[in-house]
Amino acid sequence: MKKDYILPSLSDARKRNKELSAKLSFSLDEKYRGLGEGKTYYIVTHGCQANQRDSETMAGLLDAMGYKMAEEEKDADIILINTCAVRQGAEEKVLGEIGALKRYKKENPDMIIGIGGCMAQEEKTVNLIMEKYRQVDIIFGTHNITSLPKLIYDVLSDKKRKVEVFSKMGEIIESVPVTRFMSHKAWVNIMYGCDKFCSYCIVPYTRGKERSRDKDDIIAEVEELVRQGYKEVCLLGQNVNAYGKDLHIDYTFGNLLADVAKTNIPRIRFMTSHPWDFDDTMIEAIKNNKNIMPYIHLPIQSGNSEILRKMNRRYSREEYLALFDKLKRELPGFSFTTDIIVGFPNESDEAFEDTLSAVKHCEYDNAFTFIYSKREGTPAAAMEDAIDQKTKEERLQRLNELVAFYANKNNQRFKDQVVEVLVDGLSKRNAKVYSGYTPENKLVNFTGEGVKTGDIVKVKITQVMSFSLNGELVEE
Repeated sequence: MKKDYILPSLSDARKRNKELSAKLSFSLDEKYRGLGEGKTYYIVTHGCQANQRDSETMAGLLDAMGYKMAEEEKDADIILINTCAVRQGAEEKVLGEIGALKRYKKENPDMIIGIGGCMAQEEKTVNLIMEKYRQVDIIFGTHNITSLPKLIYDVLSDKKRKVEVFSKMGEIIESVPVTRFMSHKAWVNIMYGCDKFCSYCIVPYTRGKERSRDKDDIIAEVEELVRQGYKEVCLLGQNVNAYGKDLHIDYTFGNLLADVAKTNIPRIRFMTSHPWDFDDTMIEAIKNNKNIMPYIHLPIQSGNSEILRKMNRRYSREEYLALFDKLKRELPGFSFTTDIIVGFPNESDEAFEDTLSAVKHCEYDNAFTFIYSKREGTPAAAMEDAIDQKTKEERLQRLNELVAFYANKNNQRFKDQVVEVLVDGLSKRNAKVYSGYTPENKLVNFTGEGVKTGDIVKVKITQVMSFSLNGELVEE
């Protein structure tokens, strides 16, 4: 008898060991090929770059099964929602979307609706979906993406809901099909999972332990992207700086950066860096390779040492600022962005002022700012919190105004300058305007003729705003 439900377990997701993660090679069972002939799919993606990359894997599996990507959600035979669990607002949005899919299911009872991603790794969320959202046919976790063909096959075979969510430390699975959503930029996973266990964060529970891919597999993937004409790769990990630590070898992220640079891919980026692991080998690799872009995302989360201790961030305010100042000295001309949480349980007025003063010190090019969101199962969720929501919202507004001020100030250096832009295509707001990004990760909207997606062009900046630049194509 087939087991229809494999449910998540928060206690199992907490476990860690120091053993090497298993490396597996994926092969699609022949009985799943052709299953989707004449049928379509639609994928909705929420959350971080890791989720976007996971959606590309889902698409690759479905394409290998014979499905084609639908242009509209309502026309699809399979709808997959790849979810994010970082904040409560993201979860509520997804639940609203799942509820809205009920009307499609009524019109097409054979439609398959699947829920994957980080929300699927949460016990309470899976229980809620199973109880109240009967239109959902498949629930699969972040460790179960390669099970998608089997789950679809089983649903089609016996018309029963399937739930498969492993709560484990995880392994490395290579040779999985992928359908890239962009033709000029690519996400490249270098590692999975997280062992930092920041007190507010659900990711270590939803993504498993830190496990690094073999460097040869990573470099081979980038080399293939170069052959295919890609212009930019972004090396992905919850904490890329920790790359290689779990392999117990003398090879770090700095070494990997230098080796990836040798592939001569024009642009290399990486996300995300934890200040704890940002070492001199990384700095030297960045300094010595011009195709590593002059942009670093370095989350601070709070500018107060006591709050940082409660967050389990593993550095103090002083240590973060010392690292930041070192990077500014060693890497002149780089742009820096960060993540900041306001309203962490019992954040005092003084603690918040420390965050503002840290922003004034660093003068970030941008910051991704959020009000603290309680995540069930994390240590911070058990902390008492006497701060009212209005105070938190006021703090966020003050912070955002300060971030916008420095973003605008930093962008002024580009006024009347000629910059290189990797073209993403036509602007979403104006069909006569192109958009793309500078090496410093500045969004540029510009006018010009004869431009194609994937071109690297020269643009003269004519107008500066806080979070974007306007310009005109420079004819060569």
